[in-house]
Amino acid sequence: MEAWIVWLIAAGVLFVIEMFALTFYLLWLSIGALAAGLISLVFPEAILLQVVVGSLVALVLTFFTKPLVARFRNSRGFKDTGTEIVGRQGIVVEPIVPGQYGQVKVGGDTWSATSVQALGKDQAVRVIRRGNTIIEVERWGDKY
Repeated sequence: MEAWIVWLIAAGVLFVIEMFALTFYLLWLSIGALAAGLISLVFPEAILLQVVVGSLVALVLTFFTKPLVARFRNSRGFKDTGTEIVGRQGIVVEPIVPGQYGQVKVGGDTWSATSVQALGKDQAVRVIRRGNTIIEVERWGDKY
């Protein structure tokens, strides 16, 4: 298999994982893998050069885009969907057992969810915390 295909697959896998993680770090690694793939098209035998270029691109993006991302997040009109979900009501789609993940639908989105309470299907819940892709919920009405 050609090296550029391997780099392209790596970039795609990292990009898909980034879509679930929402951290930007895997996005930068994905772009680094794309850069390494471009280098492999020009210099197919220079594996070390491909790795070095991919790593440097990922490092540069990680360090120099952090202030830009922070400025973007603090700008007027920016809404972080992750913080907006806290306090909203959802419905349990897949039962939640303490210590295991279930699924909760909040608005139109389905999230992996945890809880310290056992929650059955179709039970109303309230989002009390959000991690990267996992929310923590409690039974709706426990504090109301």
